[in-house]
Amino acid sequence: MKESVLMKNESVNSKICKYCKTEIPKTAKICPNCNKKQGSVLTKIIIAFVVVVVLCLLFGGGSKSKKTDGEINASTTAAPTPEPSVESTAPSVTDAPVVEESTSDTIPTEYKSALNKAIAYSESMHMSKNGLYNQLTSEYGEQFSAEASQYAIDNVGADWNANALAKAEEYNESMHMSKLGLYNQLVSESGEQFTTDEAQYAVDNINADWNANALAKAKDYQDSMSMSPESIRDQLVSEYGEQFTQDEADYAISNLN
Repeated sequence: MKESVLMKNESVNSKICKYCKTEIPKTAKICPNCNKKQGSVLTKIIIAFVVVVVLCLLFGGGSKSKKTDGEINASTTAAPTPEPSVESTAPSVTDAPVVEESTSDTIPTEYKSALNKAIAYSESMHMSKNGLYNQLTSEYGEQFSAEASQYAIDNVGADWNANALAKAEEYNESMHMSKLGLYNQLVSESGEQFTTDEAQYAVDNINADWNANALAKAKDYQDSMSMSPESIRDQLVSEYGEQFTQDEADYAISNLN
């Protein structure tokens, strides 16, 4: 009985070498008889399981990658482009000439009409910028919209100084005005509405004989209103009258018949 117990304890504390089949200590990692390394079965099972998982991942990923590559190759493989027919002479889209839209086609008809009217007024009546705008928008004039009128003013291409000078010449020939009277008429809101610079340019560049104008105006007063020389003199120099200088008025009175 004692011997059997001892054998049982020995079997518990020992193990059989898997290579030479001799009994060796259970904790021995190398067999002292055959010098073979002893391995745990559980460890081998775990290692084998890990190896299988890794192989599955590798081969599974590879097959998926191959499938994706195949799909990509299939989708990116272009169909063979047919060669152009010899008889075809039509230009490609890239070779076709680009036709630019005419700028004039984008301008509203009212704007173009206002511009044509502005050009006509500027050339025939030598109007100022402000006077022309008012004429285009006035309910008693052309009745264009403010936008169309502004477009016309901005694009009429008028020389406002030249217009002021032309208008001054008209007044000089028909009404024999004084220099100051002519200037005031050009800048007046109820007159021509030129700027002060444009009006000054006109009176500085007009070829007028102010003495002759004073004399012509004096004769008009004498013939049409039968005024005395002194009354005519006062009318010629008055700031509410003709606005000639004193010398110009004296010249006119001294040369009356």
